[in-house]
Order: sequence, then C-alpha cells, then structure tokens
Amino acid sequence: MTDASAADAPLQDAQTAFSGTREVDPRYRLDEAGLDAWMTENVAGYAGPLTVRQFKGGQSNPTYELTTPTAAYVLRRKPPGLLLPSAHAVDREFQVISALAAQGFPVARPHALCLDEGVIGSIFYVMDKVEGRIFWDLKLPGLSPAERRAIYHAQTDALARLHAFDPAAIGLADYGKAGNYFARQVGRWTKQYRASETEAVPAMD
Repeated sequence: MTDASAADAPLQDAQTAFSGTREVDPRYRLDEAGLDAWMTENVAGYAGPLTVRQFKGGQSNPTYELTTPTAAYVLRRKPPGLLLPSAHAVDREFQVISALAAQGFPVARPHALCLDEGVIGSIFYVMDKVEGRIFWDLKLPGLSPAERRAIYHAQTDALARLHAFDPAAIGLADYGKAGNYFARQVGRWTKQYRASETEAVPAMD
C-alpha cells in the first residue's frame, strides 16, 4: 500500500469502521446488573436478560446498544470522570427528544432519564433503537443522483418541520435563555477552551 492509498483508507473504510457495535470499551464499562434493575423499575415492558454492546461510531457521549429477547434500546450516557462544566448534557437531549416525540416528530421514542450517578457511574437516558441506514460520508457515495436528491429533500423537509415548532408551545419554554445566543455560545466556548488549555496559542487568541 502506498502512502497515498494509506491516507485514503480511513475515508474508504468509514462506513465499515463506524457502523455497528463492538464490545464495551473498558473505560466505559457499566454495572449491567444495576442497569438491569433500574430498567425493570423504569422502562415499561422491559424484561431481561440484558446484553450490552457499545456503538462503534458517534462522538462525545458513549452510546450503547441494549438488547433483550423481545426488544432493543439505545442508552446515551454522560462520560465518567472530570468534565468541563455544562458539557455532555444528556439530560437536555432527553428533554428535547421527549418534547418532539410528543408532537409526532420522527425521533426515537424516549423511555426514561436517570439522574442518579450511582446506577452506572454517570447520568444517562434510554430510548428505542430505530433501525435504518446511517451514512458516514455526507457525499453519499454509491447512491444515484435521484437517491441522493430524495435524501437531501427529506432532510430539508425535516429541518423545516423542526423549525416550525414554537418551543414554548411544546413544553420547551425553559429549555434555554432567550436572546444573545451567539454571545453566550462564544463566551462558553472561550471558558471551556481556557479550562482545557495546556499552552498559549497566539493564533487562537
């Protein structure tokens, strides 16, 4: 393999590399017995035994496939350990998904949020696992122009429908502060950058 082909390999293999599940990373192992007990109490219709695997792809928050003999779920958790303030807010994810699901918007059905870090080591929520295709390369290689067009149109339609919701009307009035969003976002990113800074980078400043 030449240097050029080696450099191209990650792009060529992205679909394989990031699709599906694997054994849980030792850094992100969780108490399966504790999770099983919690789901028995909090997820309607749940019945073990429970099998836990970790999704290969995704970013930021560890995500797991939970399977039983009759159902499949997805668990999203806040990573364990010391984190930057306000980062990895899976509770906010759950709040938004719950509000959208109640409106019939195409999101996975949420089941329950756990704020007790003692269950698996950090807060988490559980939702349905929805089968479908995930395209890791947004150029959609291998699809015809008509197929790509249909996907892009569906994406645009979903975004338009999403932006048509009045947050207050669907129960998200207290989700975030109104006004000055960009000033708050840049300010927060700056604080997070300073909190994780290891050396001064004049160009970044």
